[in-house]
Amino acid sequence: MNSHVEMEHHRGVLIVRLSGELDHHAAEYVRMDMDDAIMRGQVEHLILSLKELQFMDSSGLGVILGRYKLIRSKGGKMVVCDATAPVKRLLEMSGLFKIMPLYDDESAALSDLEVAL
Repeated sequence: MNSHVEMEHHRGVLIVRLSGELDHHAAEYVRMDMDDAIMRGQVEHLILSLKELQFMDSSGLGVILGRYKLIRSKGGKMVVCDATAPVKRLLEMSGLFKIMPLYDDESAALSDLEVAL
């Protein structure tokens, strides 16, 4: 299974929806796509929606942490939403939720970032 990245800009917020697998095969492509969108657009905050992500390994964690550092360096916030059970478990074990909040859905994440739909 491959990874698929869908992106949507919403008032300074980049919503990134990942599906499939985020492993060492897909990590570099996903990283480049996200970096390009962050650097090209007027992106202040980032929401990472993982509703359709079935699998992630340490390479995927690296991609997420790298984008977190990039967004923070621009003064923004990054949040995660809709994580599937296996992906959520990996993110919990990695300690990621100590630096980045998890929300039930995109609406809750947008609301926290003070961007109304």
